[in-house]
Amino acid sequence: MSPFELAVLIIGIALVFDFINGFHDAANSIATVVATRVLSPFQAVIWAAFFNFVAAFTFGTAVANTVGKGFVDISLVTPWVILAGLVGAIVWDLMTWWLALPTSSSHALIGGYAGAALARVGLTRGFGHSFQALTLGSWPLTLIFIFLAPLIGLVSAYVLMVLVHWLFRKSSPARMDFFFRKFQLVSAAAFSLSHGTNDAQKTMGIITSLLVTSGFQKTFHVQVWVILAAHAAIALGTLSGGWRIVHTMGGRLTRLKPRSGFCAETGAAGAVLLATHLGLPVSTTHAIAGAIAGVGSIHRLKAVRWGLAANIVWAWVLTIPASAVIAWVAFLVLRLFVPGA
Repeated sequence: MSPFELAVLIIGIALVFDFINGFHDAANSIATVVATRVLSPFQAVIWAAFFNFVAAFTFGTAVANTVGKGFVDISLVTPWVILAGLVGAIVWDLMTWWLALPTSSSHALIGGYAGAALARVGLTRGFGHSFQALTLGSWPLTLIFIFLAPLIGLVSAYVLMVLVHWLFRKSSPARMDFFFRKFQLVSAAAFSLSHGTNDAQKTMGIITSLLVTSGFQKTFHVQVWVILAAHAAIALGTLSGGWRIVHTMGGRLTRLKPRSGFCAETGAAGAVLLATHLGLPVSTTHAIAGAIAGVGSIHRLKAVRWGLAANIVWAWVLTIPASAVIAWVAFLVLRLFVPGA
């Protein structure tokens, strides 16, 4: 297989991952607006997919730069490392989708990329040198944001709920819901926009890394066709939906009304857009789960099913190491068939 053919194959697989990301994380974008019955599932996925794609023209490529060269020493990366990393991320995403766990596609990709790079350096330099594959770069802030993103979402949504109840203190619940059914269209759009820009940029970073390591471009810069392809793939994935996770996020974690759905989506969008501004690949799953817990706890803590929340948190913690292990094994298998990988 020529370098060009290999690059085309890996770009195709990267876009498949992006599609699965949209499919897997569609639930995060639409769960609240479906749970509050503001939109039907069909209307909601079209709404989310549209704003996933529109995000291509709004927030730049800082996250793509972080993913491409902020976690792994790109000079040690080969196309085969990227391929194995994508395999690790895709397998973990599909496993957690089957289990209906709303885990992070972002962290699965980071873990897979790192795991494959560790495997290559371990095999070429000795296993004691494996961690030379990683750069300190963006690891500390990214790992902190695993916990900070849901906390920002939770606090923001909680404060918004308090503000909403104070502003509408003289209105009946029915009148509040009349207004917030309209407002939630805006908040759902904002959250889908934040999801599109942060998540599609991760795939842009991987594709650009491939182009650099394959020698098709000399410097790390994201080309326009890469931006459009990544956003198109994630939008198409969102259109396909992820109904198993919609049930977990939109109904099982806590009961939602249009006003609480609005606050959850707005709080989560704020958390994701802050991370995007900082150039950090953050999990929209983490942000919206924290925000939903925040609006659920406004009345009483027992309104949130904390046992389910604990299971979700465990899935978050396991995502990076689990996808790294899968990618590590995938690279070993590739190495058996491609000795120079």
